[in-house]
Amino acid sequence: MIKKFFKLDLQFFAQKKAGGSAKTNRSHDSISKRRGIKKHDGETVKSGMILFRQLGSKIKAGPNVGMGGDWTLFALKNGKVKYYKGREKKTFVTII
Repeated sequence: MIKKFFKLDLQFFAQKKAGGSAKTNRSHDSISKRRGIKKHDGETVKSGMILFRQLGSKIKAGPNVGMGGDWTLFALKNGKVKYYKGREKKTFVTII
């Protein structure tokens, strides 16, 4: 009578590789929008030049300044940029 014993050594491993955490995977970050002031007070501008890129109407459009669909302020005429405080302490930009 011969007794045979089999040693069974099973090991189970992960089926997928680790994906990493969201903090370490920076490949999906969005590109910055480069908002802010483009032409400062006293600078000479030509018609169509961008004065200020913003999200929302933080700065209001005064005379000779147009506002785009994304609240971008741009010059409608040639001249010098002037920022000033208007009614209720709101900031306006105009072209003189």
